[in-house]
Amino acid sequence: MNAHQSAAATTSLKYDVFETSLGWVGVIASERGLRRTTLPEPTVETAMSALGPDLAEATHDPDYVARFRDQVRRFLAGEHMDLTGAVPDPISTAPFFLKAWDACRSIPPGETRTYGWLAGAAGNPRAVRAAGQAMARNPLPLVIPCHRVVGSDGGLHGFGGSIGLTMKQKLLELERKSASGAA
Repeated sequence: MNAHQSAAATTSLKYDVFETSLGWVGVIASERGLRRTTLPEPTVETAMSALGPDLAEATHDPDYVARFRDQVRRFLAGEHMDLTGAVPDPISTAPFFLKAWDACRSIPPGETRTYGWLAGAAGNPRAVRAAGQAMARNPLPLVIPCHRVVGSDGGLHGFGGSIGLTMKQKLLELERKSASGAA
């Protein structure tokens, strides 16, 4: 049993899947914080599938995540709100990934940084591919705003969810509009 499995076995997980203006979002949380979130998905089923294996251990409890649900709905409706302050439930992963996720959370809403910048901010400027992998394995999109990370040419690259780069562009546009005061 690895550290992540051990933590899951001793932690009560709660989940909800809810509708937003951009699609369905899923969240799993424990008493320690958020364990997993999804990007907006086109259906309840795709959002639930995107929550991964932790969903099997979680109990449906919409009230448990009500505050986060409200913040996400407001954010996706265009209200100026930064979700990076949400508390993650620590997971066992590579130290570089944790550093990359922390660095990603420091990118201001509506701004972008390159994977090269992310690698450097995580302590290893030569680990650009590892920075990309950290974003690909991000368990908390929106909280760890991987949509703010772009290719060295400034182009949109590598984004998950069922609608991928289209959602990355929507999230960046949403943040830029709300940051400028034009909702």
